[in-house]
Amino acid sequence: MKSILSAGFLLIVSFSVAYAADFRVGVVNTERILRESVPAVKAEKKIEKEFAARDEEIKQMVKQAKDIQAALEKDSSKAADAEQRSKERELANLNVNLQRLQREFREDLNLRKNEELAQVLARADKAIQAIAEKEKFDLILQEAVYRNPQIDITEKVLQYLANEKNDK
Repeated sequence: MKSILSAGFLLIVSFSVAYAADFRVGVVNTERILRESVPAVKAEKKIEKEFAARDEEIKQMVKQAKDIQAALEKDSSKAADAEQRSKERELANLNVNLQRLQREFREDLNLRKNEELAQVLARADKAIQAIAEKEKFDLILQEAVYRNPQIDITEKVLQYLANEKNDK
């Protein structure tokens, strides 16, 4: 009886090893895709262009606030109290508006980045699917603590996305 169980176990183990030899696994570095892929770079440039005017407006307000602050410090002893308070109020109002604009800018920028990155990830997922089907992968992981360079297919995904015909 023991010999039958041992033979059965040996058969199962040898079958598992033989099957595992044909099992293909790949790993993709998602961070690298979001940083280096052609669609990600295009999305970043698109966002920069889209937000450039608002960024410049904020920079001008920061410069204006610094100029008012410098004028207040320079003329603090010479200026009349009413004039001093008026400039301080102007600076305070400018700072409140500046903080509001900066907060709105960050929120809008993060929202747009998330939208664009979601599109990049969707395209990357399609690329990974196509590569997996073409090269007969059984499993492709996008998140891994350790990546053996032999099973890392990130470069293939980057190439696929660079050669994609329907760039948006």
